[in-house]
Amino acid sequence: MDVEFDSAKNKANVAKHGVPLELAVFLFEGPHKVIADDRRDYGEPRFRAYGLINGRLFVCVFTVRSETIRIISLRKANRREQHAYHQS
Repeated sequence: MDVEFDSAKNKANVAKHGVPLELAVFLFEGPHKVIADDRRDYGEPRFRAYGLINGRLFVCVFTVRSETIRIISLRKANRREQHAYHQS
C-alpha cells in the first residue's frame, strides 16, 4: 500500500512534533498495531497506528483513500501510550 501526505501538513507536523511525516513509512514497514480512531466524527474513517521507528514508539494518525495510506499526523508516543502498547 502506498503512503502519502500533504506538504503543508508535513510542515505543521514538524513544527508541532519535530517529526517529518515521511518517517511514517518505517512505522508501517515493521510490526505495528492499528486501532480505529472513533473519538469523534471526522467525516471519514481514521485510525491510529502504533509502531517502532529506530527503536522508539510512535503514533501515526491516518486514513485510507483508494488503497493509499494518507498520513494525518506522526508523533512520539507519550508515557500513557507507551504503557498501553507494552501491556497489550
